[in-house]
Amino acid sequence: MRQIIRRRGDVPRDPAPSRWSYRAQRLWLTPLFRSVLRVGIPSFLIAGAVGLYASDPTNIQQLQDSVAEIRRSVEDRPEFRVNLMAIEGATPVLAEEIRATLALDFPTSSFDLDLPRLRERVEEIRAVETAELRIRSGGELAIIVTERRPALVWQAREGLWVVDAGGERVAPLLARPQLVDLPVISGDGANEAAAEAMALFAVARPLGDRLRGLVRMGERRWDVVLDGGPRIQLPADQPVRALEEVLALHDAQELLDRDVARVDMRDGTRTVLQLTPQAMAELRRMRATDITGERNG
Repeated sequence: MRQIIRRRGDVPRDPAPSRWSYRAQRLWLTPLFRSVLRVGIPSFLIAGAVGLYASDPTNIQQLQDSVAEIRRSVEDRPEFRVNLMAIEGATPVLAEEIRATLALDFPTSSFDLDLPRLRERVEEIRAVETAELRIRSGGELAIIVTERRPALVWQAREGLWVVDAGGERVAPLLARPQLVDLPVISGDGANEAAAEAMALFAVARPLGDRLRGLVRMGERRWDVVLDGGPRIQLPADQPVRALEEVLALHDAQELLDRDVARVDMRDGTRTVLQLTPQAMAELRRMRATDITGERNG
């Protein structure tokens, strides 16, 4: 027989969530809330723990000592040791200068070598054009050097300098006495026109030992100085062509063997010759003789 009146405990449970459960579930579905709960709070706790640990100087010192010990143990391993230095592409004199400039104490750790800074120090040496540094297997520091090639001797106000074909100073001539046979240039700014001087020396090669050197005049043009011959004044524009014309005249008429003090090529339209005092006196005597003869005739 079915009961007409239900007891209080027999009421079925409502499956719908409660109000607070519903709000909690909706809040959990919010991306920002989940990010804060999963990332923000743990990060905050970790940062707080680290800050608390770092607030004690003793802990910081212990941490630094541990890191230094680990680094030292790695740097002192044999595969990171550099035991010697090899210099390639440099003369013995330049190699010794490089060693003295770097003053490295071997063996040392490769971690203690600042290769870019060492390269800068090597390239600060006048005789070095470029340098490349690398650490090779076997603990060798290799320095590959491109040395400036001496091309000219420049007589400057402060002394004699050996310069390369680009006019860069290589070394004082006193430090390279074996280079005294190089062509000589002189004058202010002569090294800046070294390339032009090299071209003139190439053209003047037939003059041989008679060519003493080139003098830069007013930092704009050259004079060719000959031993026992005239001084050739070249123009600022196309000096090589002007010198070629003078040498052609010399081949045809032995111009440079005559009593001529100067060959002036500064005017591109004509060649002006200045005779020596002896030649001028002889010319005046000859003219006077001709005039006297005409009068007597």
